[in-house]
Amino acid sequence: MATKKKEWIVTTSGERSLDDVTKELKKHGFKVSNVLDEIGMITGEAEEHVVAKARKVKGVSDVSASGTIDVGPPGSKQTW
Repeated sequence: MATKKKEWIVTTSGERSLDDVTKELKKHGFKVSNVLDEIGMITGEAEEHVVAKARKVKGVSDVSASGTIDVGPPGSKQTW
């Protein structure tokens, strides 16, 4: 049975170039969607077993599931 892919956000530590980290993530099967140079983050899609490998990549400080944000309708006091 195939594992479902999820959207992930990778935060880098700055100890390696973003390009090098991106290349290594791709090598492990992480499908990169965006490289956010200004904030040192990478977004993409991967299965859980790939994320486990991504967390061990030198230069990666965190890999978290991407969530959704809902600000609610105009004038709403509830934002989450």
